[in-house]
Amino acid sequence: MDDASVSRTLRPELGEPVIEADGVARYFDVSPPWLNRVLERRGRRVLKAVDGVSFTLGRGETLALVGESGCGKSTVARCVVGLYPLTRGRIAFEGADIAGLQGRERRERFNRHVQMIFQDPYSSLNPRWRVRNVIAEPIRSHGLIEDAQTVRRRVDELLRFVGLSPADGDKFPHEFSGGQRQRISIARALASDASLLVCDEPTSALDVSVQAQILNLMKDLQRELGLTYLFISHDLAVISHVSNRVGVMYLGRLVEVADAADLFRAPAHPYSRLLIETVPKLDMSQRDREPMAGEVPSPIDPPAGCHFHPRCPFANERCRREIPEQKPRRGGGVVACHAAEEGRLP
Repeated sequence: MDDASVSRTLRPELGEPVIEADGVARYFDVSPPWLNRVLERRGRRVLKAVDGVSFTLGRGETLALVGESGCGKSTVARCVVGLYPLTRGRIAFEGADIAGLQGRERRERFNRHVQMIFQDPYSSLNPRWRVRNVIAEPIRSHGLIEDAQTVRRRVDELLRFVGLSPADGDKFPHEFSGGQRQRISIARALASDASLLVCDEPTSALDVSVQAQILNLMKDLQRELGLTYLFISHDLAVISHVSNRVGVMYLGRLVEVADAADLFRAPAHPYSRLLIETVPKLDMSQRDREPMAGEVPSPIDPPAGCHFHPRCPFANERCRREIPEQKPRRGGGVVACHAAEEGRLP
């Protein structure tokens, strides 16, 4: 494939902010129906899926959000692409508040350049469309190419670019394996000339060997096209392979953000330590791994203060009553932990 046909005509400098999230919160009303609340004399119930998350994502880098199921990382992804409106806070794309982008401006500035790759390649593709139409749809909807023959050539180029052949464009999604379907999803995302891909567990439904192929493809595309990734995963092995920086989430909050190498070498937050310690190692000489203590509290009724304090062996009274703020961590990045701030961690 001619790389120039998919390369950007304008590539801003690496590291220029693409996404800036400031105090992002997303709450869901999970109250029973009004009549039930009246009869049972119960008030409304609010699930705080994301509660005050702030981060910056630079152009050309991969920021991974990691945490246990229910920590809010996928909700953050959906907020970034605009699928969920914010309860509080602000998300800016290339300096513009996405909540303020309307109509044609939103279509041209945001929807075209921000695309999402979903977890399940089996359900994210229209089973009634041929692959050629699936990939061509963003081109047509954004009015990028009008001539049918030129659209066909563009689709053929994109198929080759993700490791498939032009002949695959005439098939239906059910004729492909999971890994091939995810390649089709990536080609569809690139069809609109996207610069930011929000990847929500894009390899978790695939076999391990296929995961590696997709991750290597994504890294190759990033190098060639200058793509920016917001990568959501619970798999620390995947995170260590693809990310430049890692944000650790717990119960709707970011507890630590650091360069991937620094985080895996010397995690500063007790929760980050526990996550990394639970990853199996081939080195059998290490000390026995211990399972993570306790269970994640309900986001409907989270603990006061630091949400992690009921499971933290270093918690004190301050942790139980005061929400920790993000402070600079040793080696770069930030950490939100009273114990780390006070030097109470071994």
